[in-house]
Amino acid sequence: MNSNEQPVLIIENLKKQFGKGCTNCASGKGKLNKNYCPICQTVYACLDISFELYKGEILGVVGESGSGKSTLMRCLYFDQDVTSGAGYMVNFEGGRRNIFCESSQVKKYIRDNLLGMVYQNPYLGLRMDFSAVSNIAEKLIAAGSRNVDFMTARATNLLEHVNISHYRIKEPPKNFSGGMQQRVQIAKALSNNPPILLLDEVTTGLDLSVQANVLDLIKNIQRKLKISMIVVSHDLAVIRMLADRTIVMLNGRIVEKGLTDQILEDPQHPYTQQLVHSLLL
Repeated sequence: MNSNEQPVLIIENLKKQFGKGCTNCASGKGKLNKNYCPICQTVYACLDISFELYKGEILGVVGESGSGKSTLMRCLYFDQDVTSGAGYMVNFEGGRRNIFCESSQVKKYIRDNLLGMVYQNPYLGLRMDFSAVSNIAEKLIAAGSRNVDFMTARATNLLEHVNISHYRIKEPPKNFSGGMQQRVQIAKALSNNPPILLLDEVTTGLDLSVQANVLDLIKNIQRKLKISMIVVSHDLAVIRMLADRTIVMLNGRIVEKGLTDQILEDPQHPYTQQLVHSLLL
């Protein structure tokens, strides 16, 4: 990674809490039970999360269930509002304005044009009763497309690109397997050529052979389109295959970050050591 290169995304001190906080926890100096305040029951899903994402890079986010990684993704995609923190995208106002402080209308523009999202649960990312083509057209319409021929051609091309057979593109995703549903989600997320793609636990629950196909597809897309990606997983094997750099989350905080190879070969934090050990077993 060229250290002189400007990141496509900078996140600074992102915090997301569920609850009002109290004198014990709001200052950050109180005693938390992991990421939970026993006095006021506030949960700090993300605490002071900071990182950079560079052009053409895959950044891995790994951690156990409840570590805050999926909440982080929902905040980045504006599914949830952050409690505090800043985010800057080079493709939005040259990276000079905090995307989290923008109006809901501007956030919708960023979401529809500059970001793509693939959810762990395809039911969050797809309309299961609409055809695969219509799902992609929906994303294109949200970004301002109105030409039916263009949208049909774009959707058909993308679905073929993710290996959905041509004779099935007018079927609804409810008829598809889990792996096929994820591929339709990926095609939908790519429809507006976003500079950043967010992938949240996209292989969870899939058979191993299907997992391998989806991971190969992601790697091929990244190689061909030079798109920047953030890939969330609880599985370090997935991160090892995909990610150039990795951040490790535990109890809402980043406990370690660095080159993926470096983290795998010489983990510093006890939790990361435990993760790497389980991978080697």
